[in-house]
Amino acid sequence: MIEYRIRPLRPEAHLFEVSLTVANPTPEGQAFSLPAWIPGSYMIRDFARHLVHIEADSHGQTLPIAKIDKQTWQVPPCEGPVHIQYQVYAWDLSVRGAHLDTTHGYFNGTCVFLAPMGHEDLPCEVEVEAPDGRRFEDWRVATGLQRLSGSDLAFGRFRADNYDALIDHPVEMGPFDYAQFEACGVPHWVILSGRHHTDMARLCRDLKPICEHHIRMFGQPAPMDRYMFMTLVTGNGYGGLEHRNSTSLMCARDDLPKRTDDPLKVRDGYRNYLGLCSHEYFHTWNVKRIKPAAFTPFDLSQEVHTELLWAFEGITSYYDDLSLARTGLISSQSYLELLGQTLTRVYRGQGRHKQTVTESSFDAWTRFYKQDENAPNAIVSYYTKGSLVALALDLTLRNVTDEKQSLDDLMRLLWERYGQTGEGVPEQGIQPLAEEVAGCDLSAFFEQALYSTEDLPLDELLAERGVELNWRSAAGHADNGGKPGKEGIPHLGVRVTADPLGAKIAVAFEQGAAMSAGLSAGDVIIAVDSLQATAANLDNLLASFLPGETVELHAFRRDELMTFKVKVGPGEPSTAYLTIAKGGLTEKGKAWLHAKSNE
Repeated sequence: MIEYRIRPLRPEAHLFEVSLTVANPTPEGQAFSLPAWIPGSYMIRDFARHLVHIEADSHGQTLPIAKIDKQTWQVPPCEGPVHIQYQVYAWDLSVRGAHLDTTHGYFNGTCVFLAPMGHEDLPCEVEVEAPDGRRFEDWRVATGLQRLSGSDLAFGRFRADNYDALIDHPVEMGPFDYAQFEACGVPHWVILSGRHHTDMARLCRDLKPICEHHIRMFGQPAPMDRYMFMTLVTGNGYGGLEHRNSTSLMCARDDLPKRTDDPLKVRDGYRNYLGLCSHEYFHTWNVKRIKPAAFTPFDLSQEVHTELLWAFEGITSYYDDLSLARTGLISSQSYLELLGQTLTRVYRGQGRHKQTVTESSFDAWTRFYKQDENAPNAIVSYYTKGSLVALALDLTLRNVTDEKQSLDDLMRLLWERYGQTGEGVPEQGIQPLAEEVAGCDLSAFFEQALYSTEDLPLDELLAERGVELNWRSAAGHADNGGKPGKEGIPHLGVRVTADPLGAKIAVAFEQGAAMSAGLSAGDVIIAVDSLQATAANLDNLLASFLPGETVELHAFRRDELMTFKVKVGPGEPSTAYLTIAKGGLTEKGKAWLHAKSNE
């Protein structure tokens, strides 16, 4: 067994102190390493750079410790036990890292727990200690790790089957709020850290049907005996990362249900938060247990490429919002609004014509997770495009089987063949199972969807279900699509953000008026027709001009003031919205949007 201990050493300095003991070190000299990345976030993050001090001893005698590469240390041969102690700087306020201050502490095991190389399969025990001082007396601990000592939410000792399991259970500590509910007999905890005024009863009431829907779709019993939604509440945060029996989330406090909200309505922000919870919960099956063969096991020392992220993130992205409609938490039209926003994100950039969804998956490490200002013009997201592939596959499976089979059945088959066996999904493993579900050849579908940059035939597939796919130009620079809007609005073909000087161009889209006139990402527009411009008033200033007219813009590029002549006009019709046909949803449409989970 490998023993760990972690405590907030100096919260005000953002330092955790960690120690571990290896009873029987390897004869050639025990080596220790820290992961370079965290599963679910496909970018090299080099967590070892946050170790600020490390020392080793055995039987009370100091051991020399040598760093042999960027994330690996080694001690000389000794009889053992070997004891390692080190400090970790924790100031990454994200779901991927570690963060510690006087208000709370959070860490992923990938950031703080060195792996004793050669002993990764041994059971691990970790003592999580409270920080010293009276001001921390009300701190609690939330984690999905198996508890060995202490009461619920108390500091104490925990166990993991091996190192891989140890680093897949994040830990939140602090004076957080909490609530509980049951889904299919499994206890679920809701943890909220940060200032908020959340209607906790409603949050539990709304999360329960989502969790039960996913559990029943894959089949009971659930693969975990408890689950935790751990959310850090901030002013404008958003994000999530999946784990075996928990998820780490960040959200804006306005996205949580308020006690003053209409109990019969779901605000857009709350809808987004529920979709995020649904997404990460679905990962409990799809990627945490149904995994690409390339991730079985994980090699956390370097990039691990796979073409299958479109399936693991894209299919999950398809089901996250769809489940809100199927459980009745949002209306069918509300779901179609979200689908329209996804279509808009994919179709607004030219990247979908330059990169396939499998290439996007493979290049996640160097392109998707390292996006620059030209990303919408050069790449496509395996999340959003992948969710459209999942939509098309679901509707295709329903068509060819006369509504007898669907993507739900494919997911259950993946769970049976791979999730429950622990075997990894081969790179070409999705298509054969889809054809088994369909009872026919689907080569043409997969060739178009995965290996070409052709647009999917979604308009035809949706029309059969009583859903009309409509396109229009953007009604403004903040128009995310999903709803009808004004046509013919003058538009620069850019995405802007607020800047102290004016409206800063974050993205200049190919074929847009701004790029054609010579404006670039990073330029700050300060005036339109000699009137001061900001991100907030840019649309109103442009609304004074007719399509086809030339407008004079002043902008700073670095510290140089420049003048541009821009011929304004409506943008490309790449903003999507969906409507239910006058005759209503067809029977196929009702079967799709109102499908029940597998009871």
